[in-house]
Amino acid sequence: MSDDTPIEPEENTVPEPLSRAIGDRYLTYALSTIMNRALPDARDGLKPVHRRILFAMRELRLSPNGAFRKSAKITGDVMGNYHPHGDAAIYDAMARLAQDFAMRYPLVDGQGNFGNIDGDNPAAARYTEARLAGTSESLMDGLAEDAVDFRPNYDGTLTEPVVLPSAFPNLLANGASGIAVGMATNVPPHNLHEVIDACLHLIKTPDARDDTLAGIIQGPDFPTGGVIVESRETIAENYRTGRGAFRVRARWSVEDLGRGQWQVVVTEIPYQVQKSKLIERLAELIQTKKIPILADVRDESAEDIRIVLDPKTRSVDPEQMMAALFRVSDLELRFNMNMNVLIDGRVPKVCSLKEVLRAFLDHRREVLLRRTNYRLDKIAARLEVLEGYLIAYLNLDRVIEIIRYEDDPKAVMIAEFKLSDVQVEAILNMRLRALRKLEEIELRTERDNLLAEREELQAMLADEAQQWSRISDQLKEVRNLFGKSSEEGKRRTDIAEAPDVAPIDMDAMIEREPLTVILSKMGWIRAMKGHQALDAELKFKDGDGPGLALHAETTDKLMVFASNGRFYTLPANNLPGGRGMGEPLRLMIDLPNEAEVIAVFPWREGEKYLVASKAGDGFIVAAGDILAQTKSGKQVLNGEALLCRPVTGDHIVLVGSNRYMLVFPASDLPEMSRGKGVRLQKFGSGGGLVAADTLTDATFVTLSEGLSWPMGGGKTRTERDLGEWLGKRASAGRAVPHGFPSNNKFG
Repeated sequence: MSDDTPIEPEENTVPEPLSRAIGDRYLTYALSTIMNRALPDARDGLKPVHRRILFAMRELRLSPNGAFRKSAKITGDVMGNYHPHGDAAIYDAMARLAQDFAMRYPLVDGQGNFGNIDGDNPAAARYTEARLAGTSESLMDGLAEDAVDFRPNYDGTLTEPVVLPSAFPNLLANGASGIAVGMATNVPPHNLHEVIDACLHLIKTPDARDDTLAGIIQGPDFPTGGVIVESRETIAENYRTGRGAFRVRARWSVEDLGRGQWQVVVTEIPYQVQKSKLIERLAELIQTKKIPILADVRDESAEDIRIVLDPKTRSVDPEQMMAALFRVSDLELRFNMNMNVLIDGRVPKVCSLKEVLRAFLDHRREVLLRRTNYRLDKIAARLEVLEGYLIAYLNLDRVIEIIRYEDDPKAVMIAEFKLSDVQVEAILNMRLRALRKLEEIELRTERDNLLAEREELQAMLADEAQQWSRISDQLKEVRNLFGKSSEEGKRRTDIAEAPDVAPIDMDAMIEREPLTVILSKMGWIRAMKGHQALDAELKFKDGDGPGLALHAETTDKLMVFASNGRFYTLPANNLPGGRGMGEPLRLMIDLPNEAEVIAVFPWREGEKYLVASKAGDGFIVAAGDILAQTKSGKQVLNGEALLCRPVTGDHIVLVGSNRYMLVFPASDLPEMSRGKGVRLQKFGSGGGLVAADTLTDATFVTLSEGLSWPMGGGKTRTERDLGEWLGKRASAGRAVPHGFPSNNKFG
């Protein structure tokens, strides 16, 4: 068979169960995502894309003191040489490294529009320029000295570092976040000075406790500042386990405007909160009157943040107003910490603070040993050359004679002076100007210095204490460059206990005004100011019409009872105004499409209600048991609900679709908080009753006053004696009185 003969697919197919094939391939994808995309390396705190960006910028010689280059050039080099993914993703990653509101210590020095804290995107890559920051120089110090391993790039034409030498503790200093497959990471940024202090303490005391290290690193230090309101115990526990949360609040102060007037000024907002969205949220709270004590919000920010909050009245307590805003806006948020990182670039693990610091220090020791061995190799090579030079100087005339007259001077010098090939090459390449006497003295001095340096390095390699001492000195140099002595290195986020502020009664701050609530047939709701006539003509959308109307007040909680047996709660002051057509009720509550609104009424404390289903079951429920806390409502009646009536009399009157009426004492009904209830009226079991008959209406009466119902022409009829219809609960009743409405409704 020739090599050109095509291979049949059946001959090259291996049968395999689908579950195993999918499992193997998904596991491969998951590992690739975990190791090569989402989780940072504990040693340099970088993901592959960030590491490749910094390395490509170094290859372009974009030093902190050098010129800027177009971001498009940088992005193109990263994509073409090391990271074969979308240029937009690479540019977004590089832009974030330059944002001082995202990175505590930016790794890229950007020139141009790299976005802002309002959430605006950076300008296109062709408009911005960048170069490395000083922190990145510390991260890559030693790359040219065999400090770390290199591996082939994606196409094997170049090499890239597996990890950076990282003299700068980047993982804790700048933090990291990412979502992998089945796991995620979220490491907050910290103050560099405190992180290095903790490293130095761990070097001196290798068995230091997590609590001690957490005392040195007070807590996260966010680039946007703010205040962390957590106890020391909580912070220590978070660092001990590697998981937890920190409550971060905006920094604010009260400005006195004179004459008893004041305003609150917010100067720092929590980390990763977009200022524009925060202000939109505060404006929404004012518009919907959810925080009635807040009158206005203004953004007076320039380069610094300045958000002004005006209170409704000067009698409001600023602490209470801010405590209310912290609960309902991003002026306070919880930063969830999950220190899930790659140990040695391979194993994902949720690490404690001590484990993260230990991984960094162990990496620094390995870098030190590799750089030392590299330097020893360089010293050995240089000493070999120097020894050859010195032999040449001692026999200078003979060396010159050999070079002038011998056909193969190299072989003659090797044989006569016992020189190596490297030494002879160095002598032959020596310039004539180097033959002066002073050069010999300099060579001897250089040799002596190299011998002393080699002895010192060999002693360090043999003594672990000296190694840690050298690492400590390096960390102190980084601390002097970027620590508290510089303006950028000072702590920005304060650690404080949350003040004990009494909760403010929001309902008491709502101005009490009359409202007329209108719910259209198609479910659009609005609230008109004042108590209008309930039968007044109103405008509705095409195809819509009047549904329910009731009088309420702005301080009321409106209860919506639906056919699915759930009660929903709506603050009356949140309803849209009556100028337009209103808004769909289903946007305000999670009311299923198949459910219909049965009743809407103001909630009154202490009242009781009859809830009943079409099947003729029901019970009494107290007002306190129907209040819902969420948009999804509260399930009370099981079954298809028919009605909800307030308990206003001592007897219940029921009527079914079969036009049978029953009266029985209200005390016969149980009071429940949820359930199907008990049988109210009997249907479909003999006596000429049809199985399809259902309950149609119910009302309450005081037996001594009788029952009234509307008649035609605006007249009302009253049946004083209801004895004929009195019976036991769950009985069938008797035919309705003469003249009872044909729709079987009491009114």
